[in-house]
Amino acid sequence: MSAVEIICRNCGADTLLKREAIYDGFEKSGERLSCSSCGFEYTAEADVPFKEKKGDPIIFTEADRSENVNIFDETEAQKLCRYCANYIINPFTQFCSLHKKEVQATDTCPRFEQSEEKEANDLL
Repeated sequence: MSAVEIICRNCGADTLLKREAIYDGFEKSGERLSCSSCGFEYTAEADVPFKEKKGDPIIFTEADRSENVNIFDETEAQKLCRYCANYIINPFTQFCSLHKKEVQATDTCPRFEQSEEKEANDLL
C-alpha cells in the first residue's frame, strides 16, 4: 500500500507512517511500521489505520474545455515530401532525388510531384 498518512491508534495524531527496514545480515527480512509522532509499532500493515484519501480535486469540468480546433487545412499535408515521387527513404537517411539532398518527411517544395503509390489522402 502506498498511503503514508495515518491516524494513530495510540496517540490519535493525524501523522505519517514510518517504515524502517529490518535486516538479517545483508538480507532484508521485514519492515517495522511505526507512528512518526509517538513511535507506536504496528504488528502488520493490515493493522495500520491508514487515512482515507479523498479524490483529487476537480478543478476543470467539461464546460471549461475549448472546442476541438483544427489548425491544419485538409489539403495542407498533400504536398509533403513523404508523398512525393522523388522522396527516397532507407534505414539511414531520407533523400530527395530531384534536389540531391537530405530531406525530412514533413518538408515541402514547389516542385512536388505526386507519387502514384503514396496518395496523401489515403495515408491521413
